[in-house]
Amino acid sequence: MEREKQSISSISKWSLFMKDLAIALDLINILTNKIKPYQWPELVFAGSKEILGEKLTLTKEMVETAHTHFDRTADKQVMKFMNQNIKFDENSSSHEFIINFIETLPAESIPDSIKYASFTCLSNIPSVYIQTRVKFLYLFNIFLQRTLPDIDFSVTSGIGFIVDRIRSVRHYILFVIKFEIFNTALTRTAVNLESSEVNIKFDIVKASVAEHQEDTMFYQAYKQLKSDASRIFRRMEGEQVWKATYVGMFSNDQGGPYRDSITRICTDLCSTRLPLFILCPNGRTNNGLNRDRWIPNVFPPNQSIPIDIKNQYRFVGQLMGMAIRTKQYLDVRFPILLWKQLIHEEVTIEDIEAIDISSFAIINEMEENIRKVKSLNECDDDGVNNNCDYLFSSIMTELTFDVVSSTGQTYELIPGGFHIRITAANFEDYCMHYRQYRINEFYRQIEFIRQGLYSVVPWADLTVFTAHELEEVVCGKGYIDIEMLKRH
Repeated sequence: MEREKQSISSISKWSLFMKDLAIALDLINILTNKIKPYQWPELVFAGSKEILGEKLTLTKEMVETAHTHFDRTADKQVMKFMNQNIKFDENSSSHEFIINFIETLPAESIPDSIKYASFTCLSNIPSVYIQTRVKFLYLFNIFLQRTLPDIDFSVTSGIGFIVDRIRSVRHYILFVIKFEIFNTALTRTAVNLESSEVNIKFDIVKASVAEHQEDTMFYQAYKQLKSDASRIFRRMEGEQVWKATYVGMFSNDQGGPYRDSITRICTDLCSTRLPLFILCPNGRTNNGLNRDRWIPNVFPPNQSIPIDIKNQYRFVGQLMGMAIRTKQYLDVRFPILLWKQLIHEEVTIEDIEAIDISSFAIINEMEENIRKVKSLNECDDDGVNNNCDYLFSSIMTELTFDVVSSTGQTYELIPGGFHIRITAANFEDYCMHYRQYRINEFYRQIEFIRQGLYSVVPWADLTVFTAHELEEVVCGKGYIDIEMLKRH
């Protein structure tokens, strides 16, 4: 009899899970495809009264009307607005707090350019549609929240349909929801090291001069911690991972030297004292955006990266994992492309241009010249071919299948590329290899960082974070949260 009750209970839970998952997947289809019309699941609106309360109940007509005002950019701003106001703490992440937050939103039929002044897309949308969108997205998150703990995110991309669909809307998942699940995994995988104190000695006199990379604070920590970092760094929030002893200074570490050592380690990482990172091209040329960002150093693509350098990159990732666990944030300035690759998010050409504004200037100009030639000879194929051949033989005669890397070194794009001239016939092939190199220039280095990070934190649940969210849990916020200060 008892076994029968348990079976009935299990079946009931499973059917509820499948119902919520089906609703979530239907809503994912609607959110990710604005062109193909999908049927709105009626169960969403049937459950809205129970979840949101009578005052905030949603109808199909309300949601459909508001839906037409939001593209992906506007939705990103809505999610940013929600995440800024719904924090991961005992008060603001509660259901009651969120309902109260939604109730206080403007609901007029005209835009509120003051309330949404810092959100360019939202400042032009009638307030009532923004409130409706917030209600709808919160409802979507509720259905998703019920299913996430039972989904295996260790499945790699391209293998699990459900996991891939959820990852495709990572920008639509509230930070408090994904971090609550991730925080449970952090607690489950933490290591208790109270009985074994970790003491690290630093020679800060030698580090201040740092004539060799081995003298830096980073390398001193790396040498003493690398063998067991994946275990030692699995601490919990507020815990001190090591006790720092400054040689010759007789310091008693009650937290100050420890925090200072982390600050000095971060300073080393974003400097030329180590061979791991270099200032991005925009920073070196004082041109474009993100001039303060440090990118992984570049190594010859046809050669292996030295083992010690690989391990140092892994240690950087382990430090990131330590920061996530203990909330002792790292003051490092890496570009978004690095954070993207750490969570298997696609790196785009725009991400490369964000740190090297001129990275695609040459091939963009070449492609534009070819387009002009073709447009002038639209009706004459022979004329197009002749003019393109002339363009390459006269103007681009010095160009071969090579690329100037982010460090200024020149590498072959294909074997023997230094001796293969670019012609009208192979130009598209050249562009493909050029873009491929640019997109993957830092792939190996970031892969080692990712290996280190995933050795300290449970990686599966991290794959639903966005790149900006990962940067925030490693480095802290890049701004002062005025609204949070007002609440507290």
